Amino acid sequence: MRRRKSMFPHRGASLGNIELSHDEIQEELEIDTRELVSDLIKLPTRARVQAIRALPMSYQERRYVRGRVVSVKHSKKRDLLPTCCTDCHQQTSLFFRRFAAGVVTARKRLVIWQDALKEISGRFGTSVLTYFRFLKWLLMFNFVSLLINFCFIAIPQIVHSPNVTYTVNFRGLELLTGAGYFTQSVFFYGGYNGAVVGNQPSYNMQLAYFFTIAAYLVLCGASLIYSMARSFQKNFVLVSGPTYGGAWRLLCSWDFSVVNEKAIQNHKNNLGIQLKETLSERLQRKATASTSTVLKRLTLYLLAWTLCVSLAVGSCAGIYFLQVEQSQNETQSTQVLINDLKEEASTLIVPVVVSLINLIVPLIFSLINKMEHYSNPRTNIYIGIMRNVLLKMSILAILCYYWVNDVPKQISCWETFVGQSVYRLVLVDFIFCLLGSFFGEFLLNIIGTKCFPSIGVPEFDIATNVLNLIYAQTLAWIGIYFSPLLPIIQVIKLFIIFYLKRVSVSMNCQPPKRTGRAAQMQTVYVALLFLPSFTGALSLVAYTVWSLKPSRQCGPFQGLDTPFQAVHQWMNTVQNIPGSEWAWWIFEHVLKSELFFYLITLIILVVTYLLWQITQGRKQLIQTLREQIVNEGKDKTFLLNRLQSIQKQRTVNAAFRPHEFTERTYFNQDWMNTLPLEM
Repeated sequence: MRRRKSMFPHRGASLGNIELSHDEIQEELEIDTRELVSDLIKLPTRARVQAIRALPMSYQERRYVRGRVVSVKHSKKRDLLPTCCTDCHQQTSLFFRRFAAGVVTARKRLVIWQDALKEISGRFGTSVLTYFRFLKWLLMFNFVSLLINFCFIAIPQIVHSPNVTYTVNFRGLELLTGAGYFTQSVFFYGGYNGAVVGNQPSYNMQLAYFFTIAAYLVLCGASLIYSMARSFQKNFVLVSGPTYGGAWRLLCSWDFSVVNEKAIQNHKNNLGIQLKETLSERLQRKATASTSTVLKRLTLYLLAWTLCVSLAVGSCAGIYFLQVEQSQNETQSTQVLINDLKEEASTLIVPVVVSLINLIVPLIFSLINKMEHYSNPRTNIYIGIMRNVLLKMSILAILCYYWVNDVPKQISCWETFVGQSVYRLVLVDFIFCLLGSFFGEFLLNIIGTKCFPSIGVPEFDIATNVLNLIYAQTLAWIGIYFSPLLPIIQVIKLFIIFYLKRVSVSMNCQPPKRTGRAAQMQTVYVALLFLPSFTGALSLVAYTVWSLKPSRQCGPFQGLDTPFQAVHQWMNTVQNIPGSEWAWWIFEHVLKSELFFYLITLIILVVTYLLWQITQGRKQLIQTLREQIVNEGKDKTFLLNRLQSIQKQRTVNAAFRPHEFTERTYFNQDWMNTLPLEM
């Protein structure tokens, strides 16, 4: 099959060199076409379509081959005598094909925001589309979490819980603070109890609470690892090499989904900038800076990083002392039935300060980045992302330290207090996101178009908006243990943000002029979501479950030394069941052993190292194969040039033949001396 596929494009050159007549060439072509058609008919439908698409021919030639295949198949069907069975088979196959097509169409229509994403891609390209796809992906995470927690934790507690009498009336401020009326609700940890629900069959709320949250976190971790590995392989391994960034970018990187004229012009400018960046990178590899220049750059970078780290440390210290001072003023425990509206509103001070820091300090980081004068714009983007991640994760780390170290010593139902704190952070962050879209994008658009046209329309800052999503999702993962129904707020928040950003981008923003490689940036975002975000939240939840003593007055694990002790008690009951000794032995000697987890960690590190080595080997192999393809092209060019020179030489030699002379021709008496020596 491969020989026949490669026969058509070079037919004229190959057959012309062996000096066949036109009829012989056509006959040979017809024979090969028949053989190719006969081989294609034997293939299944999908394989046949893929084989025709893979033929190294022009579009017209492939279309001709496909027509020959279809005509031969129809002729064979007409030769068969129609029977009742054949008619029934045809009708059945037609029905199933139409049914499958209908299912595919219905599935596409059920995909959320499908048309909106196409519109965004058509107007702004894949770089802006990366943000909205990332938002949609996070929405799926939170929707799954909401579904699992509501079905396995909230519903059993609501159905079988005792009647709760609320001593505080609903005043509306609880929607922002989460305190007061909501304190004893199933929204927070304190609204659950550890009783066994029902008689036969029983439902253990402790095990349900523990295993539901554990299963969701494991599912998130597996999904993140899979997505990160797949994205890394697709966007880093397969696109690396000597051919990437040159002719490949020029010929194969055009975004054909863009239909808006202004977006097309922006995409052209972006493509030109990326080509300049690629050439600049290649020149920088060859260029060597002087020692004094290198020292100046290193000194400037060191000062910039020192200033950025100092700002992050100062922000964390200020937040910690503000949180401590505020907690000292709260003399009540978090049964937190606050009757004073002013005192209840004061709980919003810390979330507002955190959101202001997350809004103002990144602007200072941007000014510092401009003063550093990085020659590579992509490096500038990565440095800005690293500093913003350092700030946001440092703030969350200091808050988590306060929640697990200071709060359990001061407040009786400390899990509910932590859940309310995370709830307030999520709500205030959402409010600042709405205000940022209005003041940061709408007003800048008015200023750039009406007041100062030289400024122009603001660009949509993809990196900052994605980091805000990562920060919000980190809060949702941290609060999943302390507030099982917190994903409700996150789902509503992401829904509103999607439509808000869609309108804001369409009316107030233009695509960024320098986006780097959108697919690779998406891989970086997934990696950031996994490493600092998910792993940090998972570490906090694991430390809370395995090490901290739960509250004695509220929650499903009250009265236990640690929440994990509920699993230990359950295994004690399993031990009494005949034939389950093996399960008890595994739990007692394997799962409870610290050596087991050390071995698991060591195995994971070894496997990670091996996979990294395999990836490096594949990257080297891909680079070698690409170089081999380039060398093959050079060899073919050399052989074609050599063949053409030989053919020209033969033409020159064949120009002097004695039988071509006639009596009318002027005859040279010394013609024998003019013939080549080879004759």
